Amino acid sequence: MSNFTELDGYLFGQGTHYDIYKKLGAHKGKQGKETGVFFNVWAPHAASVAVIGEFNDWDENRNFMHRVEPAEQGIFETFIPEAKEGQLYKYLIYTDDGTKLYKADPYATYAEVRPGTASRIFDTTKFKWTDQTWMKQRKAIKNFWEQPLAIYEVHPGSWKRHPRTENDGFYSYKEFAHSITEYVLDMGYTHVELMGISEYPFDGSWGYQVTGYYAPTSRYGTPDDFKYLVNYLHKNGIGVILDWVPAHFPKDAHGLADFDGQPLYEYGDPRKGEHPDWGTKIFNYGKPEVKNFLIGSALQWVEQYHIDGLRVDAVASMLYLDYGKKPGQWVPNEHGGNENLDAIEFFKHINTLIRGRNPGAVMIAEESTAWPKITGDVENGGLNFSYKWNMGWMHDFIDYMKLDPYFRKDNHNRMTFAMSYNEAERYILVLSHDEVVHLKGSMLAKMPGLEVDKYKNLMAGYAFMMGHPGKKLLFMGQEFAQGTEWSEARELDWYVLDNPNHRHVSRMFKELLTIYRNYPAMYEQDVSWAGFEWINANDNYRSIFSFVRKSKNGKNNILFVINMTPMRYDDYKVGVPENKKCKLLLDSENTEFGGEGGKIEDSYMPVHEECDGREYSIAFPVAPYQVAVFVY
Repeated sequence: MSNFTELDGYLFGQGTHYDIYKKLGAHKGKQGKETGVFFNVWAPHAASVAVIGEFNDWDENRNFMHRVEPAEQGIFETFIPEAKEGQLYKYLIYTDDGTKLYKADPYATYAEVRPGTASRIFDTTKFKWTDQTWMKQRKAIKNFWEQPLAIYEVHPGSWKRHPRTENDGFYSYKEFAHSITEYVLDMGYTHVELMGISEYPFDGSWGYQVTGYYAPTSRYGTPDDFKYLVNYLHKNGIGVILDWVPAHFPKDAHGLADFDGQPLYEYGDPRKGEHPDWGTKIFNYGKPEVKNFLIGSALQWVEQYHIDGLRVDAVASMLYLDYGKKPGQWVPNEHGGNENLDAIEFFKHINTLIRGRNPGAVMIAEESTAWPKITGDVENGGLNFSYKWNMGWMHDFIDYMKLDPYFRKDNHNRMTFAMSYNEAERYILVLSHDEVVHLKGSMLAKMPGLEVDKYKNLMAGYAFMMGHPGKKLLFMGQEFAQGTEWSEARELDWYVLDNPNHRHVSRMFKELLTIYRNYPAMYEQDVSWAGFEWINANDNYRSIFSFVRKSKNGKNNILFVINMTPMRYDDYKVGVPENKKCKLLLDSENTEFGGEGGKIEDSYMPVHEECDGREYSIAFPVAPYQVAVFVY
């Protein structure tokens, strides 16, 4: 009796087998009274396929597979009683011309530690989850965009390391679980976003050239160890988002490229199936079995590993047929355009499916163009992502913050422009890993001025980011102003926290996170002008920004005043929307943040003096690069 039924074949051929990862790959089972492992692989162009591994001493002639009927669906199967948990294996694929290909299992749940490339048998059904409270709360979320979302982007292999050992000093998943949870709880983030979890061969790709779409990388432990990490974070009230890379895959010989001797997972025409800039292959989003492979991967992470959201990498490269290509290197679609119609339908399908089956789970697009309705509903022509990274805001923000303060007055609109399109999508404001590598410098290194000015600039910039509408993401190390660029080959520069300047930035960011989480005005109306009001968007001469974040019930609104220059003002007047006492929440001049000692009073009662077009106002001293946050 076959492990792969006629119904399995039908659904797979339609691209709608949502449990495909339970059928393809290596799975424990019984044939008659014998226990062993079923192996199933999709290789329609193969002449024949054998399974080789530790259970047969890698004998290429012992365990040939048979085609499952109907033969044209291309599924090969065999049952091996000798195969055991933890053993390594590969598929040996013979092409029509006799070429032998040694391939890892595309559906493997566990892999050999690199540089090894074999797959490993692993039963992923054994783990006992204890995060039921978290999962119940996730399912009950109705309007996710009205919840706080402050993401700590982390690369587990370089967050912290042990002194050099045979495993490169990596923290195991379990060690990382305890270390990262303690830190994130202390700082006040709501979620972590994990880079480089899907198995990949080359450390320098940071996990963005994936060979194992169903396997947590073995660098840090087993699949159950990874489940322990997710479970532990959930038990401590922290959500987990995973980087997911359906845009392309590498050409490594053991991987998906030309899997059965011909293009299978990729488009056959290299003008559609190759990324010339990246040297990678592009998935064929129009082929049902390939769509099913990717959809199954996403579903497995969300449903079997309890992941709370997927950040989809390089969405623009999937949407545009001419992305990164010159004339002659790409093929127009059937209408003569540059849109990848297959990818558009793929996104509509997968986003609707994931969010429909898993209420509270989010799909996040890293999309760098002005493609419309990324987060729009499918029925209105949208792609139905939950959020989109606001790359436009990020570039404008960084360009502004890098400027000498003298020139900021002529670039004021860089900081205000994002509000003109804020309602177009549900955005996440990001300062991601991409901005602190490849000679771009760390966030601290981007700041102008003397050393002391750099830290104050950075704190002012972070305050603007945390106050601006949109959910938040910051890459690890930037919260304490790491001075060097990030490298995947070493841990963060934790030693800099011995320097008070770095501690001041860390404390300031922690306080901003506390305000963000504790006041609904900061997050519940991110996508509506009802939640935001410029007090003065045009004070470019002094480069001071003042604005209010508003709650739905009108209580505990938050006023931000941020000075982006080294100028001092003894009596800066700010208009306020209401005649309510303004209580000080944060003053960056406090000594705990490296200031000279706060000169702003604990509260101000507005006076009946017009300012900024408002009937009432308050006035207080503003120091160089000062941030003042009030609640009223």
